[in-house]
This record gives sequence, structure tokens and C-alpha cells, in this order.
Amino acid sequence: MTSKARIAGVGMIPFTKPGQSEDWDVMGEKAVRLALADAGLSYDKIQQAYAGYIYGDSTAGQSALYRVGVTGIPIVNVNNNCSTGSTALFLARQVIEGGGADCVLAFGFEQMLPGALTSVFGDRKAPMEKHAAVMLAIQGYDKDAPLAAQMFGGAGLEHQKKYGTPDDVFARISVKARRHAANNPLALFRDQLSVEEVLASKKLYGPVTRYQSCPPTCGAAAAILVSDAFARRHGLKADVEIKGQSLTTDFSSSFDDKTMIQMIGYDMTKFAARQVYEAAGVGPHDVQVAELHDCFTPNELLTYEALGLCPEGGAEAFIHDEQNTYGGRVVTNPSGGLLSKGHPLGATGLAQCYELTHQVRGTADKRQVDGVKHALQHNLGLGGACVVTMYGRA
Repeated sequence: MTSKARIAGVGMIPFTKPGQSEDWDVMGEKAVRLALADAGLSYDKIQQAYAGYIYGDSTAGQSALYRVGVTGIPIVNVNNNCSTGSTALFLARQVIEGGGADCVLAFGFEQMLPGALTSVFGDRKAPMEKHAAVMLAIQGYDKDAPLAAQMFGGAGLEHQKKYGTPDDVFARISVKARRHAANNPLALFRDQLSVEEVLASKKLYGPVTRYQSCPPTCGAAAAILVSDAFARRHGLKADVEIKGQSLTTDFSSSFDDKTMIQMIGYDMTKFAARQVYEAAGVGPHDVQVAELHDCFTPNELLTYEALGLCPEGGAEAFIHDEQNTYGGRVVTNPSGGLLSKGHPLGATGLAQCYELTHQVRGTADKRQVDGVKHALQHNLGLGGACVVTMYGRA
């Protein structure tokens, strides 16, 4: 490794509902231009680019980036389910640390349709066949519930059976997400919710109701990574550094243990976190702020435990004692998270990077967490891939 990767610039556009956004390439262009402006760099300094998206044709990344400049650089398109954006960041970071380039762009965009996620290709085998088989064996299939809600809702049911977790504990996560999003002008949902309103919304599966499910969203975000030498050479204030990062895929436990909690990626998260803590030389109790993959409330709750932010089985007390918000031990999803900020799949990991970069810089405005030294990111894609990243001051 020749250099730690530094974040020179980040950019993000306001997230919107499907049908209310600009075209995907325009959104991607705007996020990239914002990141360039934030870094104080011109596009001709970018040496490589990684473009993340799911719902788009091949070379959509090139098409979006050509609106910014046509310079002949390598542009790689990334598709890794809901962890696509952070996978693009992972690849950019690897190139910087390996000395393959000094200035690399990672960006993501998504133009989504209304409604629950569905497979684009209905004429061939589904890639999540092994995951679906586990679910079918444990709880069967509900034709009236979205598949993802059944998977994460089933994991919530399992936690309830194991630890007695009440429904209102999950609902409190949505209430907290809306409260945080109220201070984020880029978030999709900023109206406040009560626990009673969350519980009264349409039931999807297990403890999950509609207000405990992230919305389909359109948006884009970007980050520019540079080496130490590049930052010095160009006089950049790139004072946020990636201290550790890990990308994991499924272990045999996802399928062999026959539990919904393992199937949705608990061990992926746990193992990635362990690697990141070791690389960064810190532990979970050193983290002041985290952006977690709260696609459904059970996943945020389970992620507290998998990351070691609280003991296994300790999430109920962690939430009731408000250790997951301002004034508590670690502020989770100050952006509003996927539940309230929105979840444009290819952009989500980079939107998390945007938030945590500003938190470490101390420029997160009303969302700012006091005394941030270490910021933790968790981005999960079923199928599967999990990226955990630790940010800190360079």
C-alpha cells in the first residue's frame, strides 16, 4: 500500500420520488460536478472513474460522465445490488491505496420506478435462488407481500422470538429517522411520525409496516478520492481519510444455518466490521456517528448488534435508552437514512459517504454530531455484498 485514500470532494443532489426526477444521466452529471466543485478540481484531473447503478443499460456510466468531459479515462460500471455505490467507492479506494492512480471518481445514480423492487429479467433464473430457498424453508412465501419485506420482516420476527423484541421498538427506528431527516434538505421524507402512526401504517410482513420500509427513490451522489501526494501537490484540503474498509460476500452460514437473520447478511456485516476495526485500530465504542443500511427497520436493529454498537440481544435497550441518536452513544443515520433520506440503489453508498465526510469535517450544519473522530458506514446488498467503511481525520 502506497497511500491511504483521502476524500477530496463529495457531491449529492436532493433525492426525489420516481417520476419527479431528472433523467439518470443529468442526475449523475450534477452530483459529479458538485463533487468537483467541493474538491476544487477540474475534471481533467480525474484519472479513473467507477459508476454505480442497477436499473440502466450497459455503459450508462460513460453516458452520464461524458456530460462532464470526454477524456479517454477508464470508466468501469458497477452493479452490486444495494451496495453498488459503496462497491464503487471500495474499488476507487483500492486503486488509490495500490498506487494505480492518484485521483479517482466514484459516483452512483438511480432512476427508479414506483412500487416494490422486482426482477427486470423474468425469462431466466433469479440470482438470489439460494436466499429464496432459505426463506421458503423457514417461513414459506406470501404472495401479497413484497419479497424484500418478507426477508427482512422474517429476520425481525426471528429477533422477536429469540429476544422478545416488541413491535414498537422497530417503529422507534422510523420515528428517529424522520426526526433526523427534518434537518437534511436533501432528504425525501422530512415530515415527522409518531410510533402510533408507524405501527398503524399498512402491515407488510412480521413487524414491518409501510413506514418501516425505505421508499423507491431517484438521485445521485459522488466522491473524489485522492492520494496523500496528490493532495499535497494540488494544495487540497482533503482532510478526511478512509481508515479501513472491507467488502464481504455471503458465508456458508447465510444458507446452512437456516435462520433469516443469517440469510439477510448478519455474518457479512459482522466479519466486515471486524476487519475494519482491526485496520483502523479502533473499536465500535470509538465511533461517534454511523450511516447504516436501514432498508427496513429490522435491518438497522440487527446491524447495531452485528457491528458491535450494542451486545447481541441488546438492541431493544439501546433503542429505548436513545443511544442511537443525539445525546446517546452513537448517532445513527443523521441523514435520515434510507428510510427517510431515500434509497436510490446505485447512489446510496455514496450518499452515506457524503454525509459522513461532512460529519468528520464538522460541516454537517444542523445534523452535526459533536466531537466526531470516527464515522462508520454500513451498506448491504442481498445476493450478497456488504461494505463497511471507517472514516476519520487524515
